[in-house]
Amino acid sequence: MTTEKLKWILLIGLSVIWGSSFILIKKSLDHFSPYEVGALRVLISGILLMPYALSKIRSFPKKHLKWLILAAVTGNFIPMFLFPLAETEISSSIAGIINSMMPIFVIIVGSLVWKFETSRRQLTGVMISFAGACILALGGDQSGDIKIYPILLLILATLMYAISTTTVKSRLYEVPAIVMSAFVFSFVLILPSLVALVLSGFFRNLEMNHDTLSGLGYVAMLSIFGTGLAMMMNYKLLSISTPLFASTVTLLMPIVAVVWGVLDGETLTVQQSAGAVIILAGLIFLRSKPQG
Repeated sequence: MTTEKLKWILLIGLSVIWGSSFILIKKSLDHFSPYEVGALRVLISGILLMPYALSKIRSFPKKHLKWLILAAVTGNFIPMFLFPLAETEISSSIAGIINSMMPIFVIIVGSLVWKFETSRRQLTGVMISFAGACILALGGDQSGDIKIYPILLLILATLMYAISTTTVKSRLYEVPAIVMSAFVFSFVLILPSLVALVLSGFFRNLEMNHDTLSGLGYVAMLSIFGTGLAMMMNYKLLSISTPLFASTVTLLMPIVAVVWGVLDGETLTVQQSAGAVIILAGLIFLRSKPQG
């Protein structure tokens, strides 16, 4: 398979998997607190990947440890709590749409920190999308309430993803995708996620009943597909493409997220829909090539 074809297969696959994560987070929140959802998501991924991580322990990238920790915390730990916290107040559809702003932060972080080249067209696209985000944030919900705080949480999570993405591309490109995922979840994040789960009161309040098992089912799907498998695919995509191309996955994710949301009975206001269209228009503009 050619590299170009593999890039697009990974991009589409990630779009479907991560686009479905928002509805799984929503369903998980029917059974657990936001902190429990975030901690369980990381812990389950770490446990599943532990055998592979142990088998590859000799190839642990010690010389890149600080960059591995930075990528792990910003890409696989903090956002896992920010998204559930935000989705206690806003719909999974809106969460998916806000996450589409990731290319904006990839350009900003990449140019300021890693000195990636940035064109005037990309900056224009960023400004268009930022205007759309403002419209979306001020759009309120069906009751007319404006909920700035959860949207700020999502924007922070998206910034964290951009920091992780650019760090992986700039400093961890030598580490194979599956090895990096195994090390990140099993060696770096499994202990912090376990501590977070204990502090959340999960084990103290745990009752093995139908409700708990249903919740664990949703979180398990979120962990296996939306976290473990997706991060392997994402690291692989980063190894064969640019950070900006890899972040383009967020252009397609909102479509999947909104479809799941609508199927689950969610609705968007007219202003929210307009903001979403403007965000996507800006992202498409910055990804397109000038004519002539």
